[in-house]
Amino acid sequence: MSNALRIAHGDFGRVALLDMDRSLVRHAHPHCHVLIKASGADTQFAVGDRLVPLTDTQAVLINTWEPHAYVHYQERPRTIILALYIEPSWLKTFRPNWAASGAHGFFDRPAGELSPRIRRLSMDLAAFMMADPSAGATQEQLLSDLMISIIERFTPWRTLSKRAADFQAHSNPMDWRIRRAINLIRADPKAAQDVDSMAKEVGLSRAHFYRLFERSTRMTPHLYVNLLRMELAVKTVVHSDDSLALVSEKLGFSAQSHFTRFFRDHAGCTPSEFRQVARIGFAFGA
Repeated sequence: MSNALRIAHGDFGRVALLDMDRSLVRHAHPHCHVLIKASGADTQFAVGDRLVPLTDTQAVLINTWEPHAYVHYQERPRTIILALYIEPSWLKTFRPNWAASGAHGFFDRPAGELSPRIRRLSMDLAAFMMADPSAGATQEQLLSDLMISIIERFTPWRTLSKRAADFQAHSNPMDWRIRRAINLIRADPKAAQDVDSMAKEVGLSRAHFYRLFERSTRMTPHLYVNLLRMELAVKTVVHSDDSLALVSEKLGFSAQSHFTRFFRDHAGCTPSEFRQVARIGFAFGA
């Protein structure tokens, strides 16, 4: 069974060291997402419509809001993965134009060959997370150095401001009805599960609502709702002492077992395990 070995969280977002032997469902994150193999078998992720290998020499690079899934074949051994979920607002503190990490196209390809420096920094970070989860200052520096090296290697960072501006200029403006729907989802994820009622609420047929939503967000309404529910679940599990039964109820699950399965299918571990491991890890800048 897959499990979380270590989880760190803070203003940077979160970093997880995951021992994986089962696939994850298609999902997305509001983060700049990087996956690096720490040890074990080579594996792969489905990013958009491509199957992308994760190996000792190649990282998987996923843009914010980009749908993806972990694909594990049962006959393969398990893989330990260093997973970075990095907040664009944190990256902006290094260079202002790195705020573009929140825009589509920050990574112009879904994979990249690791440099010796990136490999060393990622292995050092994984080792420190396992050896001393409370060593926040050391791990903060390693994470900072690692993300700077990743961005300088895998993105055209000197022209990111122009790329982000060009993207905004040529992307379709979001329909006001979809903006309203997103506000409704954020206000009450529990009610947002009824997508048909939401379409009616904003004055659209079901088919038209789905078309406009995908055009505006590059994902289906169901995927967006699950993205938001998962991020709220992670924050609540880590930062509150609410029982998992209460968290499950607040997020609209009919039973705690359904919430546990949903969380495991998205994160690779149960919410109780996630809470336990996250609370022994470091939390800097939070």
